[in-house]
Amino acid sequence: MTLQDITKLAQKGEGLHVEFKKKAAHPEKIVKEIIAMANTDGGYLLLGVDDDGTVSGQRYIEEEVYAMDKAIKELIHPPMVVERNTLAINQKKGVAIYRVLKSKDAPHFTLEEKKRKAYVRVADRSIQASREMWEIMKRKKSPKNVIFKYGKKEELLMKALATQPYITLREYMAMARIPVYIASRTLVKLVLANVLEIIPQESEDKFITKAHHLYS
Repeated sequence: MTLQDITKLAQKGEGLHVEFKKKAAHPEKIVKEIIAMANTDGGYLLLGVDDDGTVSGQRYIEEEVYAMDKAIKELIHPPMVVERNTLAINQKKGVAIYRVLKSKDAPHFTLEEKKRKAYVRVADRSIQASREMWEIMKRKKSPKNVIFKYGKKEELLMKALATQPYITLREYMAMARIPVYIASRTLVKLVLANVLEIIPQESEDKFITKAHHLYS
């Protein structure tokens, strides 16, 4: 990747596939961005780029890269290979480009206070994956035909989605009067069966019908 390529990428701004960092001051936080991209649709992490997209570079870029590489190797589970290039922009400063591919081993996670936390990318942010999102990523690794009985709780759900754009886990369990684990299991099953789609959110994920998504 040339300096021109990096400048073009940076000019587009941060988004689903691009994240900027001026420096690797907190590599344990930056790995969340890499995890989120690998769990979602891949992308680029640019080190040495300002928040406004200016490719200003960073002095001692090798030290930044060393800290970042160490964090990627030690803090991401299961391990992943991330492509990395460094580029000098003048005699004193450089930039580093991390290319993250969409992973077949998702969900990747990091340990925070001994708890596993996975992240996904939503627009220009990396957010913690819900239990349902985690389960969907895990089960998509070994796709099997999902067979489910279309019963009363599924019928209630589809009727609700015929009159409203989306439903949340909490709304569904209250409406169907079922425990959270049954509501969660039903929604996950319907996503895996390609009936519903999950839209990750910071507060509560939204579940929409595939048809609604196609024609909205």
